[in-house]
Amino acid sequence: MRQWWLLAWTIACFGIGILAGVVRLAHWPHATMLGLAVLLAAVLLLAFGWWSDMRQSRRRQRWQERRLKIVAIGGGTGLSTILRGLKEYQVELTAVVTVADDGGSSGRLRDDFAMPPPGDIRNCLVALADTEPLLERLLQFRFPAGQGLEGHSFGNLFLAAMTHIMGDFESAIRETSRVLAVRGKVLPAVREDVRLRAHLADGSVIEGESKIPEAGGRIELLELVPRDLEPLPDVLSAIASADAIVVGPGSLYTSVLPNLLVPGIADAIAGSSARKIYVCNVMTQRGETDDLSASSHVKAIYKHIGKPLFDYVLVNAAPLPEEALQQYQQQMSYPVRVDIEELNRLGLKVIARDFVHYATYARHDSRKIAEQIVSLLGYERDTRRE
Repeated sequence: MRQWWLLAWTIACFGIGILAGVVRLAHWPHATMLGLAVLLAAVLLLAFGWWSDMRQSRRRQRWQERRLKIVAIGGGTGLSTILRGLKEYQVELTAVVTVADDGGSSGRLRDDFAMPPPGDIRNCLVALADTEPLLERLLQFRFPAGQGLEGHSFGNLFLAAMTHIMGDFESAIRETSRVLAVRGKVLPAVREDVRLRAHLADGSVIEGESKIPEAGGRIELLELVPRDLEPLPDVLSAIASADAIVVGPGSLYTSVLPNLLVPGIADAIAGSSARKIYVCNVMTQRGETDDLSASSHVKAIYKHIGKPLFDYVLVNAAPLPEEALQQYQQQMSYPVRVDIEELNRLGLKVIARDFVHYATYARHDSRKIAEQIVSLLGYERDTRRE
């Protein structure tokens, strides 16, 4: 409100000047009345400016006291990348994680102990934890050898042990979060044992999250087995109260869609007043998204849930180094084509910029993505964690 204060003082000075000249301007009978009127206007403007400044100050204070609520939905390394960036802001975070993994260490523990797969949950807990680097390395450590241990992650074994001690997987996650001083909540999408079933364009049906990409066919339809699932009440509650809901990045059919196919979750997102943001993958994934453009990713999601869902889509617009492109070409993986006009036709606000960090692999830059997400909520930079 600086302009109001400046204007008020200007008018006040003008009025005072008129009053000061009243004696010399006695032949002008209206000089005194004009001076008083100008001074009154200045007083009113000063009062209005003071009131407006106080109101904005109280609003800023309430804004800072009320932590923005962000729900991030997905799985794999994509979700943990998003969480690492967002945890540096004073926001209330909830991660909703797919539990359809049936390969590797997670799959073995799932079969041996009849528990949900812990791998994606572990990655999210580590991403949100305030831990020493050594403890993070310990949780992510994978045994290179040993009968029954080879290939297992220590963090997965830790969660399996906690599940046995606490009696259920949700309690194990909650207590592990407390031990690791996790900033936020990590929730599995469902309690039930759920598996993925993909119907391919050639008519074949593939069951199992780890087997779907290996089939190498174009996926026409993905479904959950069983279908009569119920989302966690805490998941629906978090979505209902969220200021922003972030979906992706991650494997389209094996990390992102499994969450949205849980009955009730997509409807809850669609009915939420939150800003809904889809973070599109940087690269195509062989066996899942071969040749799919950014708009094709969105269309695949809409086809499966039966309705539009997102307000914004974040896409990478920066070229990758030639070294990275050659590396990915060997894996039959290519940059996702950003077709902005088609995305606009889907009713999406497109934010295209450099979102990539490249080291060994091209990954989303957690800091850049987080900055973009919170800026869409009007988050003030000076409230960021030091």
